[in-house]
Amino acid sequence: MPETSREFLRRDQQHRRRYLRGLSPPRLKSPNIINKQVYGHETRRLAIQTLRHSIVVLETGMWAERTSHFSLSGIREMFALTKPGAINLGLGQPDFDTPTHIKEAAKEALDKGYTGYTPNKGFPELIDAIASYYEQYGVQAGQEQIICTSGGSEALHLAFEALINPGDEVILPDPGFVAYAPLTHVAGGVPVSARVSADDDFRLQPDTVADRITDKTKALVINSPANPTGAVQRHNEMREFVELADDHNFYIISDEVYDKILYKGKHVSPASIDPDRVIVVNSVSKTYAMTGWRLGYAIAPAAIVEEMLKVHQYIQACAPSISQKAAYAALTGPQESVRSMVDEFFARRSAVMHHLKGIADCVTPEGAFYVFPRFATSDTSFDITMRLAQAGVIVVPGSAFGRFGEGHVRISYAASQQSIDLAFQIIREQVSAR
Repeated sequence: MPETSREFLRRDQQHRRRYLRGLSPPRLKSPNIINKQVYGHETRRLAIQTLRHSIVVLETGMWAERTSHFSLSGIREMFALTKPGAINLGLGQPDFDTPTHIKEAAKEALDKGYTGYTPNKGFPELIDAIASYYEQYGVQAGQEQIICTSGGSEALHLAFEALINPGDEVILPDPGFVAYAPLTHVAGGVPVSARVSADDDFRLQPDTVADRITDKTKALVINSPANPTGAVQRHNEMREFVELADDHNFYIISDEVYDKILYKGKHVSPASIDPDRVIVVNSVSKTYAMTGWRLGYAIAPAAIVEEMLKVHQYIQACAPSISQKAAYAALTGPQESVRSMVDEFFARRSAVMHHLKGIADCVTPEGAFYVFPRFATSDTSFDITMRLAQAGVIVVPGSAFGRFGEGHVRISYAASQQSIDLAFQIIREQVSAR
């Protein structure tokens, strides 16, 4: 039988303990194992610093069992190993400044004293702006169906907490965003991987989802455009997902934070097909270069929003007041900055795909700002990323996004063209040398 997440983590920790005592661990296909002989004593020091707590937890049992099912994000692990002067192509945020009119709205809100608590679900005018924004996708939502949160991450967390009971299964795209499986565990659920393949341009396929449905299935997560692959789901696929949800009585959590970063076609929200089966999660982070403002939102049936509000009240109270005012300006103000940013990402995508010719197989992404190539090497994705890190380029191992991400790496082109060109000189040298 395949080992559980906890069994894998325990086995992983056993190898880590051997490693920290100075013993060479046998090769293991894990993004968290670090080979001292290859990567040296500085990496070993960082490993000791970042792994100590997880080892203590397993050996003492002093903390909650649910957090033993996952570890820190593989993306953050790579950032911890970043050397001064390294070119960072691991970032999951736009490299643009927040547009001026949004910052000015925030300054005005400060000057007017909007520094206290807001209504738990958010300022009514912001909720109305969110509803108006989603009308472009054919989604009609009233104030009772929208809640503002501290980033899209909180909206995801609230969705899982409102829906998932212990033992409920959640079908997740694999490879997929690193937060989905841990949030499932935190809610007491069981992650179920649904493989997305390069053969399908990394789009989640309805037949794959259907094969993973059981009588314990409570939710399906869809991410379009997708992190880490840039895949964009088609309307007919979304309709089939909704039909599966109706037929088998589960919900769809639709992560739409890259909705405006599209290079072809039009964004499709499954909530436009059946709003009673869908929880939409979005934020202003990616579209308006506002990742640090921490302002997200969810659109869902009113009864689910009420359950989300219960959790939100006690862990957050309300989304940041100044960020809400800034988000209102973002959604209702000029949109030229969004179009300019997407145009620049499109140009960078073309450059990245050109650089990858001859050294990797890569599906051309239709959205977001990532490529997910597979290099012509037998090395693990973690080995590749560690070798590139030593050479001065930070990318993220595909295995950080799920077991079916092994063999790939995620490269972000949220970096200047000059940085991209220089990084790929190094990447080509390192890959060609193997």
